[in-house]
Amino acid sequence: MIAIVLVTLVAALHIYIMVMEMFLWERARTRRVFGLSADLAAQTKVLAANQGLYNGFLAAGLFWSLWLGLAGAGQAIAAFFLLCIVIAGVFGAATANPKIVLVQSVPAGLGLAALVFGV
Repeated sequence: MIAIVLVTLVAALHIYIMVMEMFLWERARTRRVFGLSADLAAQTKVLAANQGLYNGFLAAGLFWSLWLGLAGAGQAIAAFFLLCIVIAGVFGAATANPKIVLVQSVPAGLGLAALVFGV
């Protein structure tokens, strides 16, 4: 089922984002990804860790839905968390960096579509 693959990929992406934001924020590669100077990364380390925790919660919700199965309650839970990610990506694109919509909203939207259409 395509929905299972997409939900798994979106969850894994958010684990990756969580790790970058919580543990690798000041590393050169993470700074390049987020377009940060070393000084700004140092100044925002605590804020990034908090943001990373929220990304971890999004991933946990998606993994929970997969554990339940993408039918019934699992489907509703996956839809909720995917929709949260779509909205967060749109907001991030509008307020921080337009690329966020491509990284977060598009994959979550595809997962949501696959979930709704049962593919």
